[in-house]
Amino acid sequence: MRAVVIREHGGPEVLRSEEIADPRPVPGEVLVRVRAVALNHLDVWMRMGQAARTVAFPHVLGCDIAGEIVSANGVEGLAPGTRVMLAPGVSCARCRACLGGADNFCRQYRLLGLERHGGYAELVRCPAANVVELPDGISFEEAAAFPLVFLTAWHMLVTRARLQAGESVLVWGAGSGVGSAAIQIAKVRGARVVATAGDEAKLEKARSLGADATVSHTAGDVAKEARRFTEGKGVDVVFEHAGAATWERSILSLAHGGRLVTCGATTGPVGATDLLRLFAKQLSVLGSYMGSKAELLDVASLFFGRKVKAVVHAVLPLVDARKAHEEMEASRHFGKIVLVP
Repeated sequence: MRAVVIREHGGPEVLRSEEIADPRPVPGEVLVRVRAVALNHLDVWMRMGQAARTVAFPHVLGCDIAGEIVSANGVEGLAPGTRVMLAPGVSCARCRACLGGADNFCRQYRLLGLERHGGYAELVRCPAANVVELPDGISFEEAAAFPLVFLTAWHMLVTRARLQAGESVLVWGAGSGVGSAAIQIAKVRGARVVATAGDEAKLEKARSLGADATVSHTAGDVAKEARRFTEGKGVDVVFEHAGAATWERSILSLAHGGRLVTCGATTGPVGATDLLRLFAKQLSVLGSYMGSKAELLDVASLFFGRKVKAVVHAVLPLVDARKAHEEMEASRHFGKIVLVP
């Protein structure tokens, strides 16, 4: 099959289109013909060797995958041609966490495209448990743009931060896939949203997704705007995924008893925290990583019902993966960049 692989860590130039062997599903797995695969920052970090994961070369990136079932090894009910998207997290399916519905806490939890081959290819194999069938009317490009960011945002806001109707949320980086998902989930939950982005075009798009207020995180005073938005109180929840560059402003934006929930550190992993402010305001800092397959089904029901939408910035041929990575690293996108084999 044709795939885009990396044989070393480095810049976008290490992405190469090659012929490699077709994947062979083991019992309990399916083989999927990839029709679309979306980029994530995880792809960039893995390519650069900054994802804290070991990888055997050549490696195929790509966490977010949609396509059609080719075959199922020992699996019933998944006929060839069935249209599907794939949950990105693979777990053991046997431990207490998996059996309790918290598979993202499994000690063997791995992601497609990180510790095992992903979707920058014509074919991919994965456990049958990762398959989510697509209803008619959902395109492969939309479906590929959905799973990882909406699962992450749902787990952050609903499961970890326990966002309630009437509360206020500060969403950093509205132009990112996870930021655009967070705005929509917060609005569906009945929250009020102030969102940040780096330029006016992205701020306008954030408002079109439902953001009640917006502020430039490059030119504006985010913490001041968060307080203005809440009549001096500060926001109840900060949706954080940037890390070092935004951490202090995130803390300053919170109300008494506020919750900061974080899933990433795009700008660096070390954020200074004023502990006096932390305990005096009784703040909570919550880590979040991915989400369970059951949570993906919960948020997918909103997607399939058209109550939230996957935001697709551009669709490019798989052979243009290098260009797609360059676009993402330059932050020239709003939403998701999708590749099609």
